[in-house]
Amino acid sequence: MKQHIIITLLIAALAPAARSENAPATQMRDSATHQQLVQTYRQVALQDPMRNLQPATGADPTIINQPKDLVADSDILCFGGNATLVPKRAILNIPKNMAARLEFQSGSRVLSWMDFFTLNRGWITTVEVTRVQAEGNEALAEDISTRIGKSMNLVVATYMGGPISVLPLKVPEEEKVPTETANLK
Repeated sequence: MKQHIIITLLIAALAPAARSENAPATQMRDSATHQQLVQTYRQVALQDPMRNLQPATGADPTIINQPKDLVADSDILCFGGNATLVPKRAILNIPKNMAARLEFQSGSRVLSWMDFFTLNRGWITTVEVTRVQAEGNEALAEDISTRIGKSMNLVVATYMGGPISVLPLKVPEEEKVPTETANLK
């Protein structure tokens, strides 16, 4: 017990000396005065980039981008007295025996996707897709497509854990070569 006390006292005595050798020198400075703060504020206010911002031209975006009907743009998953909404085209596979789970049952509680999925992960499978795949610019991997087709679970596409619509694959149009140019070759 005495050894612990002696060691602690030695460490406490040597600690300030060790700190002073290795610690960088700190500089003391006065706090800013009211006049200095006012002057700094005026300089910042003169350099405000919002003053140079021009008014927007064209149609008012608040009129053009009116909110859409959330339920019309979503598919409903309902089971066990709980329901959730997922975006249209997020469901990649619907087995025949689970078609009834896409209809809202009256009296069901609406849950967030994560809560609903946690309760029903036994019959829902998720497939994580990239943003490029969701936009339809890249196909899903062949093994994933095969697995989706064979799955007996309802398959939902997710991006970073949340459901996302997967657009159909965009097929690039082949460039048409004019017949006159083709004849010259």
